[in-house]
Amino acid sequence: MNDPIPKRDPDQTRTRILDAALTVFARKGYYNTKMDEIVDESQTSKGSIYFHFPNKERLFLALVDQFADLLERRVTEAIQQEEVGINRVRVALETCLTTFGKYRRPAKLLLVQAVGLGTTFENKRNEVNDRFADLIAIYLQEAIDVGDIAPTDVELVSYAWMGAIYGVIIRWVYTGEPEPERIMDSLLPVLLRSVGFEKEEIGD
Repeated sequence: MNDPIPKRDPDQTRTRILDAALTVFARKGYYNTKMDEIVDESQTSKGSIYFHFPNKERLFLALVDQFADLLERRVTEAIQQEEVGINRVRVALETCLTTFGKYRRPAKLLLVQAVGLGTTFENKRNEVNDRFADLIAIYLQEAIDVGDIAPTDVELVSYAWMGAIYGVIIRWVYTGEPEPERIMDSLLPVLLRSVGFEKEEIGD
């Protein structure tokens, strides 16, 4: 009796498709990418791709969500060992910058390629921005509540910080400059000083 043919794990197939899509989108851009190229890159079938993603737009948006999920998970895991207060803010910012630096291709999709692709993509970018601004605002409010920093408009500050981070990271994605270490050493103290906290006050 022949052994049954093992079934392919749908989650593994979806991951392969997303990995392949990231490679092709990063290489060719959204408009120049054809679904057949993602089929070839992922070594799956067109039917498999359309089972998980009804069109190229949904596949691209899924990549943005995947990166946002990764970023939020990294930040949440990193702050778990920190006491409530400004150190959580610092670690969240450090993790955000480090993750953008480590995952340059998905960062480029989110920050560069999604620009100018239409309302759906812009709404997704705004959704991701809101998600992380809200996260930063929570940690800032915690720092205020424990007395690490003076009361401030945490909503406004969090959006200003996200704008600063995006601006610097977009330049880095385009040009390779400034180096991630330079971003960390220069931008992080500026952001923290903007809420009245000096670098030398921060614990190791």
